[in-house]
This record gives sequence, structure tokens and C-alpha cells, in this order.
Amino acid sequence: MAKKEFSFNEAVKEIERILQTIETGNLDVDKLSEEVKKASELIKQCQKKLRSTEEEINSIFKDLV
Repeated sequence: MAKKEFSFNEAVKEIERILQTIETGNLDVDKLSEEVKKASELIKQCQKKLRSTEEEINSIFKDLV
């Protein structure tokens, strides 16, 4: 199964959807592991994007000095 790349905002919304589903108990136990893995991958994508953005911003500021 190929991983779908989400934009940062899409990933956050999908993570929120997964968490809400888990919290409300509306998630079938058989799908729980699958959804937790998906949320984990989305969190990793968000962390990577945040690190990349931070590096870009730091580089821009560094060039200003």
C-alpha cells in the first residue's frame, strides 16, 4: 500500500478525525491498530514538515544578518 502524502493541514485534520473516532469509541477494534499506525505516520510527516520549515526560516534569518 503506497503512502499518501498529505499537506500539513490535511494531516492535522486526519489526525484529529482519528483521535475523535478513538475517543468516542466509534472505532471497530479490528481497525484500531490500522488507524493508530496511520496517525503515527501522519505525525511523522507533520514533524518532518515542521523541522524543514524551521530550517528554511532559520536560513532566511541567517542570510539577513
